[in-house]
Amino acid sequence: MSARESVTRFPEIREPLLNTRSAQGKNTRVYPDPFDIDDLSDLDPAPAMPAIPDLSEVETVRHFTRLSRLNYGIDHGMYPLGSCTMKYNPKISEMIAGAFAAIHPADTRAMHTVLGYCSLLQEYLQEICGMDACCLWPAAGAHGELTGMLLIKKAVKLSGRGKDTVLIPDTAHGTNPASCTIAGFKTKGIPSGKHGYLTTAILKEHLDENVAALMITNPNTLGIFEREIHEISGILHKNGSYLYMDGANLNAIMGIARPGDMGVDCMHVNLHKTFGTPHGGGGPGSGPVLVKKELERFLPAPVVTKDDSQRYILSWDRPESIGMIHSCLGNTSVLIKALAYIAGLGGEGLRDASVSACLNANYLKSRLSRHFDLPFTTPTLHEFVLSDLRQKDAGVTTMDMAKTLMESGFHPPTVYFPLVVSGAIMIEPTETESLEELERFTHAMETIAQMCLNRPE
Repeated sequence: MSARESVTRFPEIREPLLNTRSAQGKNTRVYPDPFDIDDLSDLDPAPAMPAIPDLSEVETVRHFTRLSRLNYGIDHGMYPLGSCTMKYNPKISEMIAGAFAAIHPADTRAMHTVLGYCSLLQEYLQEICGMDACCLWPAAGAHGELTGMLLIKKAVKLSGRGKDTVLIPDTAHGTNPASCTIAGFKTKGIPSGKHGYLTTAILKEHLDENVAALMITNPNTLGIFEREIHEISGILHKNGSYLYMDGANLNAIMGIARPGDMGVDCMHVNLHKTFGTPHGGGGPGSGPVLVKKELERFLPAPVVTKDDSQRYILSWDRPESIGMIHSCLGNTSVLIKALAYIAGLGGEGLRDASVSACLNANYLKSRLSRHFDLPFTTPTLHEFVLSDLRQKDAGVTTMDMAKTLMESGFHPPTVYFPLVVSGAIMIEPTETESLEELERFTHAMETIAQMCLNRPE
């Protein structure tokens, strides 16, 4: 088998809809009615049975079993979704987390151990990100964003400054404006520079006394590092504004650069992206929030602390907290998996993962930019964005190419995002993929490019 030949194909299943296979009398099983609808006085009697398909049990089971074979996950093959960091989830982390599944919250001895691990994970994340305090409870990235913006909202309110606006660059993640709005802020979109990153000059054009914060993604959704972020933080702080960093793309810089050292005041990280826990259909997620000392007192309750006997407990004594934002321990299994991932790799291993992720992405970019438009030539890190500009003359769109890629056994990249690029194709291979797998993906994309030239139909 050639190293460039695809090793997978999406299964082709010609599965008809159930209602096309329905026929009266196919379902011969008789079961007792669970209740008589006429006995429910608060409901109108049903005029007729709903028009559901009439099928045998075995036909129904086989239908859904065949459909389940169309599922795709990271254990099947490469998952190059840009800004999603669909890396492989180590099975040992799954096993370790499974050992905690049966612990009851009322078991104080066992909970001392669980809370101790939560405290250790907080310390790890604070060290990795260069921040002073952490809350593990948010359930996902967008939930972490919302929690962070609620912290800033509380700080602004107590200061009496009346700031009500958050600036968001056009290269930020799409959930950022919604999180700010739910937290009670107005949002204002601002353009990134011609090289794909925000400049201090652009920031100054939009900064005024009403700006509570800038919400920036770094590296941004073009895969470009915000190289003026330290100067930007200084300008914001001089204006009495906060710098929030969306840390969903932390996989590009962990072990190399720390957001706290860049002047970031508040941020979230995605454990289900950066730290190897199930993502997408394998969920759930986890979006811990990290802050500098000034914002620590506003963190959600409860917090992990120790009692007089040095036993880990949950403390609700947080008079200035924004309150509870999730069940006490968040998505605990995800926290344990992330802890196992970090402890297993160590500091050097985390750095190597980021370096490999950036290397893989830049290798793909160097190969694929020969065949597809590369709208920004600024150096990129863990992901990059192509477009369908070269293929449009043949009537081929990004969506056409994404569907064709599925026939080669690959999940498509992120498409039509970020919005700053028309027909965007956003690719992030992560550190998971071997050179052989990168070659297969490159070959599939090159083949599609040739098809667009020779057989666009």
